[in-house]
Amino acid sequence: MIAGQRTVPCVNFERKGKVSMKLSEIHIRDPFILPFEGKYYLFGTPGKFAWEGCGGFWCNISEDLENWSQPIKCFDPPEGFWATDNYWAPEVHYYNGRFYMFASFMAKGHMRAVQVLASDKPEGPYEVWSCPLTPNDWMCLDGTLYVEDGVPYMIFCHEWVQVTDGEMCIVRLSDDLKRAVGEPKLLFKASQPSWASSKDRSRFITDGPFLHKCSDGRLMMIWSSIVDNEYIEAVAYSEDGTVNGKWKHCKNTVSAVNGGHGMIFKDFDGKLFFIMHCPNTPHGAERAKIMEIEEISDEPYIEII
Repeated sequence: MIAGQRTVPCVNFERKGKVSMKLSEIHIRDPFILPFEGKYYLFGTPGKFAWEGCGGFWCNISEDLENWSQPIKCFDPPEGFWATDNYWAPEVHYYNGRFYMFASFMAKGHMRAVQVLASDKPEGPYEVWSCPLTPNDWMCLDGTLYVEDGVPYMIFCHEWVQVTDGEMCIVRLSDDLKRAVGEPKLLFKASQPSWASSKDRSRFITDGPFLHKCSDGRLMMIWSSIVDNEYIEAVAYSEDGTVNGKWKHCKNTVSAVNGGHGMIFKDFDGKLFFIMHCPNTPHGAERAKIMEIEEISDEPYIEII
């Protein structure tokens, strides 16, 4: 997510209308799909409250990626929870037998931070699991989990609103995902790719990282930025195939359609899919878009079919 403007009091998300919904009816940003035991769970920033309002997260459930349930409340902030603004970009990972939601939160007088929630079921309810995992004096967002050789890491964005040239960072997590271990490490800056030249030199944005291990062993990261006011999806890759390796940038981007903050998943037939929100603006028009992709040998290493 890119920072919004104002906040209004929390409001309830009302369930109305049909029992099922089409993807085009779900107003959502930063979509994330968890396939689990024959069902697909769609999480994301509720588009209705992305810039105005707060109060929790919802998910939609499908068995075919076409027909979705009405939104189900999966996280209700408990009384006294510190965050009051910008409930953004929830993504859920199945790890060591439980479901862990990584999400971004903010409050007046508190830096935006990434925190982990947990549940015994994919649809929740989720409860607060960790304290903020990002540095207290950093503006951060969009944490994602990646496990390598049994070690959990969080990749996240140190925001351009604080550093101008947005940073992609990594930090090791404790095995129970409750705390950061050591200091964050810089992987790359938003200005480094060759396509990053912009008419607006006052901001270089890092957004929405997600890691994908290719069938040939390559480790890719898809992430989003803005180039000449267009939200785009880009690809970086680790030269040695490890998450702490040197990251290089593909010269070509995956999309240039004012859409992004995507992720990659496999359906239950083993087909590979990419989902993102599109368009990024105007606000109110955002919808999740699912596209089948394939891995290719040339940059940017994935191609929309």
